[in-house]
Amino acid sequence: MFLPLLSGLVVSIDAFFIGLSLGLQKKFKFLYLIMINVFLLALCFIGFFIAGRVYDLIPFDTDLIVGFTFIGLGLWYILHNLIGSYLKKRKGKTETEEASFKTIIIIGLVMSIEAMIITMGITFMFIENSTILIPIVVAFAHFGYSALSFYLARTKYIKKLPTTLSYIISGSALIIYGLMALFLEIM
Repeated sequence: MFLPLLSGLVVSIDAFFIGLSLGLQKKFKFLYLIMINVFLLALCFIGFFIAGRVYDLIPFDTDLIVGFTFIGLGLWYILHNLIGSYLKKRKGKTETEEASFKTIIIIGLVMSIEAMIITMGITFMFIENSTILIPIVVAFAHFGYSALSFYLARTKYIKKLPTTLSYIISGSALIIYGLMALFLEIM
């Protein structure tokens, strides 16, 4: 029971860097982060219940799905933000320009779907020990990490951090978790 909850805490660390990048955006308010995390909590519960029902329908080891999904998500985070940063520089915009409302919604959706996939992955990997605590831990860990880093980003020391760097670190955390899931399969 301890390992699934620890896994939920560890894999949610990417939310720290998402909160950091959102905190660097002046237009983004803490209330938006709360709304994103309420939606995220709902998707975590949906992911938990879906994973429990489809586990027996998957004919091969689910660790492979979890590993490749997280590697894909991490690569998408990194590439999407590097390309976006490059395009902004070509247009002459600065990296820390304010996010539009559309961007905020997209970030919220991506963060919530990623948390749902995390919940499903942990449920798949620890199906025998999975309880309702898994989606709760994942959701509250996401909120805690993102809220902490959101406030840290508003300090004068962290404002110097490039937004793209925080997305790269977040994507790398997902890739590492995906590799851990694949490594668990090999053992």
